[in-house]
Amino acid sequence: MPIQTTFSQKNILVTGGAGFIGSHLCERLLKDGHRVVCLDNFATSHARNIDILLQNSHFRFIRVDVNEPFHLEGFHELAAFKLPFQGFQEIYHLACPTSIKQFDQYKVQTLLSNSIGNYHVLELAKKYRSKILLASSSVVYGDRKGVSGNVAEDEVGVVNQLTPRACYDEGKRFSETMFATYRDVHGLETRIARIFRTYGPKMPLFDGHLIPDFILNALDGKELMLYGGKDFRTSLVYVADVIDGMIRLMEAPEDPGPANIGSDVDLRMQDVAQMIISMTGSSSQVVEGENFVFLSELALPRIDRAKELGWFPLVRLEDGLKRTVEYMKANKLLLSSL
Repeated sequence: MPIQTTFSQKNILVTGGAGFIGSHLCERLLKDGHRVVCLDNFATSHARNIDILLQNSHFRFIRVDVNEPFHLEGFHELAAFKLPFQGFQEIYHLACPTSIKQFDQYKVQTLLSNSIGNYHVLELAKKYRSKILLASSSVVYGDRKGVSGNVAEDEVGVVNQLTPRACYDEGKRFSETMFATYRDVHGLETRIARIFRTYGPKMPLFDGHLIPDFILNALDGKELMLYGGKDFRTSLVYVADVIDGMIRLMEAPEDPGPANIGSDVDLRMQDVAQMIISMTGSSSQVVEGENFVFLSELALPRIDRAKELGWFPLVRLEDGLKRTVEYMKANKLLLSSL
């Protein structure tokens, strides 16, 4: 294990930090007293997600595409972070397009993010001897199988590398391979978080993500479009729980191996839609919409390994939906104009 110098404040890099999960992660790390550098190219994220963070003197945003070579020490905005001396103590690597409706538009970028983008970020971790966490995905397990659909981390998924969405699914598997290889060859401290379906404030709108579109349409009295069919099922974990799981995994004294971060409760999305209608007092109806290649029923996680880290999803679905509804009510005018 590499010897780390102790600093009064950690320098932490978050790639994809202006995205849904990434922006919440940046906010939490700042609250924990760290200095945070956020990299993003706004391909499937938005500047509004980090607007409030720009006022924090310990936060810096750099517009960078990790698929292209970049040299952070050349950015004068980062002078206060003293990178030549301190470097980064931790890197959270989340940069990868995750659009549902516009999936085809970002296929090549997705392919590159899961290969060349990884290489650039892993080389940065090697340079600074940073501990580095990969935001992997439940897609590495392939489609849901069996009655329960539950998977543990030691189960090997089956993914067809030639499907229309393989650039993401197979890409995440290859990403894990890259991280494991850099760990073995260069002695990097790596962590792999397999993140399951996540919801909460700042989710992309009008992109096939069911929860935010359900809420916005319910508030407007419009039909709630159920993509994936009336019996579409999935698990849902609130974003704050995901952030807590990632941080616990990063802070673990030893690498426990890949860890599932998600809810093991199976939900029928039609029932969730009805909950939102009731919660908002809406007269909306639920109707079936088209199926998207990126929206599929995935496995449910066994979370024994995460529990060993002291993690468990604490936010009840009702409470998480309420927080998301409140956020969208407060920002409805802005969100509706996008």
